[in-house]
Parts: sequence; structure tokens; C-alpha cells
Amino acid sequence: MEVKTKIYLVDEDGEKFMGIGVLWLLQQVQEQKSLRKAASVLDLSYSKAFGMVKNLEKNLGIAVLDRKKGGANRDGATLTPFAERFIELYETFEQGVKEQVSIPYNRFSEQLSQLLDEAGSSEEFHGGV
Repeated sequence: MEVKTKIYLVDEDGEKFMGIGVLWLLQQVQEQKSLRKAASVLDLSYSKAFGMVKNLEKNLGIAVLDRKKGGANRDGATLTPFAERFIELYETFEQGVKEQVSIPYNRFSEQLSQLLDEAGSSEEFHGGV
């Protein structure tokens, strides 16, 4: 048994704007140098990926992509310096939360193990299972 956590940021209305999907998209843009190619790698429509980026930018109040327009590379995009730092910051935050969650989970797991041991050796715990 293990614990899994989902971490995401929400706006004042409780709507998600940053989570693992947006993180993966930004990482793919960084690798592919294109929002369209990043969307394709992640099996997202371009319009969905574009909407994810626009929603993130709206909530952060700053651009995360430098878009290239015109010419042969018209769909090119790179992360802004802010976005590169934001990814690092978010990954550190996410890892820290997961590490903190493991502390109470380990306590829970130990206590559950003890409870199961007690239940296995006691008639009191056995019901109609």
C-alpha cells in the first residue's frame, strides 16, 4: 500500500490552473520548441494546450511562452525565463509536499499494521467478513 497525492493550484473561484498536466506541457514545450509539437506528444489538441497556457498566464499575470510568428517556424515557442524558473519552483514545491505527506502516511501505515495484527489475533474485531 502507498499514498498518492495530486497537487494543483486553483484560482479564487476554485478552478484549477496549474497541475501535473500543465507542468508536462511546459516541459514538452521546452523540449520540442513548439506548443503544437508539445501538444501532439501529450496527445492533446492544440486548442486544449493553448487554453491551458493562456489560463496559466492569466492566473499568474505573466507570459510563460515566447511565441514566434510568421516564416517557416511560425508555430515555434520557447519558455520565457520566468517559466523556466517557475517550473523549477513548482517541481521543488511538489516534491516537498510529497515528502511531507509521507510523514503522516508512515505513521498511519504503522498504526494500521498494528491494528491489523490485533484484529488477526482477537475475536473482538472479526465480523461477518
